[in-house]
Amino acid sequence: MTDRHNKAVAEIAANVRQFYDRKEKFRIFHGSTNSTRPSDTLRDNVIDLSGLDCVLNVNTKARTVLVEPNVPMDRLVQTTLKYGLVPPVVMEFPGITVGGGYAGTSGESSSFKHGFFDRTINSVEMVLANGEIVVASDHEKADLFHGAAGAAGSLGVTTLVELRLEEAKAYVEITYLPVKSTSEAIRKCQEVTTDPKLDYVDGILYSKKQGVIITGRLTNDLDPSLNLQRFSRAKDPWFFLHVQNAASQSDPTMEVIPLWDYLFRYDRGAFWVGKYGFKYFLIPFNRFTRWLLDGVLRTRMMYKALHASGYSKQFVVQDLALPYSTVEQFVVQDLALPYSTVEQFVDYTDETFGIYPLWLCPLRQSPLPTLHPHSSESEADEKSQLPLINIGLWGPGSTNSDAFVQVNRGLEHKLQEFGGTKWLYAHTYYTEAEFWRIYDRKWYDALRAKYDATSLPSVWEKVKVKVEVPSWPSKLLSFWPICGIWGLLCALWSGHYRLAWESQWESIEEKDRMG
Repeated sequence: MTDRHNKAVAEIAANVRQFYDRKEKFRIFHGSTNSTRPSDTLRDNVIDLSGLDCVLNVNTKARTVLVEPNVPMDRLVQTTLKYGLVPPVVMEFPGITVGGGYAGTSGESSSFKHGFFDRTINSVEMVLANGEIVVASDHEKADLFHGAAGAAGSLGVTTLVELRLEEAKAYVEITYLPVKSTSEAIRKCQEVTTDPKLDYVDGILYSKKQGVIITGRLTNDLDPSLNLQRFSRAKDPWFFLHVQNAASQSDPTMEVIPLWDYLFRYDRGAFWVGKYGFKYFLIPFNRFTRWLLDGVLRTRMMYKALHASGYSKQFVVQDLALPYSTVEQFVVQDLALPYSTVEQFVDYTDETFGIYPLWLCPLRQSPLPTLHPHSSESEADEKSQLPLINIGLWGPGSTNSDAFVQVNRGLEHKLQEFGGTKWLYAHTYYTEAEFWRIYDRKWYDALRAKYDATSLPSVWEKVKVKVEVPSWPSKLLSFWPICGIWGLLCALWSGHYRLAWESQWESIEEKDRMG
């Protein structure tokens, strides 16, 4: 398998070198995406990485895994759990790939402890823009190793990752802590993230006056007094709906969730934005319809439908983890802020957007400079950076295109005012000058020059919104319900719904799932 990998990388490097010699920029084809940005990839400017999709080796002694970039989270976890190991940070959407987690920004419920996904990586193999194959780590080309994290592939092509693993447990013991205000939610996050016994922390605000902070602890012990709850099967509840029951309680409640179900608990319904698909197709949103349509309500299917429908190419779309176009434009933004301004920012989003639920996820910052979300606030020693909270703002916006763009521009400006930054997996409306006031251009340009990456599209070129007048076919496709039907048909044709149904994990007996 290693020989196959080396041969494939050598071929990729040769193709990259040809683009370099011709002074042409290229884009990377992965075979799938969890970004909502429309792709500029053309057939004649593509480096195809879709074949780099294997787990090469799991080293149980060193607790590491050697994995190619196009391996998705569910297949990675399924492989490592056979050895009783699990990645410290696992993205909640099973189709997100290892390479995407490194080149993008992935902060999950374990990131209060471990930081972003790339902070759990030991080393990466990369093909530079001039075709040279290099290895980068904390000890070798450390500037490239840290700079390429979150740089959207603008410093080179990642072809192999060595990822750290930790001991897996069969279950996650969950505690649901109801909160009655944003300020209480913030205080609770600050409190629980200092507990060394906890492995996972996130939260959901259902309104300014109702929410739940969710803590998790890995365990092999199944307490008979606690409910064992699953979320991965069609008959199971959607996680956010299940948690909402705990929000109405006056005291904390506890239960146990199998590890696999916990890690991918938000897959069905893509957190909660899948409910808008029911509204679009005028389908009742209830337990029976969610069970009936479960196959098309997994995140892989939803992303496939989004891009297949062409809806992601419409310039008014900010970001949508939902495959179905509606007359409403959708705001889907992940925003990181210091604890000190979270309450003010939630007040602003409540007044401006009125979108709920909101996702809360405490984060450990990466060292500066970085292209990850960051804040300049630091601890009293002026060296250690203060933690952040990720706010997931995902829901319907204005029906007027111009108003929609303006309100998103306002969101970007307000975020800066409160000392926060946004994820770059979505559209950004920043001008180039605005973008580089947020990120360290001198540092980034120096890396691009040092590693011959100036022939690649820059990170701003990759993430900026291209405001265009839609073509007539695009306009026709945007009419209800043509866009939704076309996207759904394309997603069904892709067969991605079978990936969940055919998961080997679902067929393994509970007692035999690990080790």
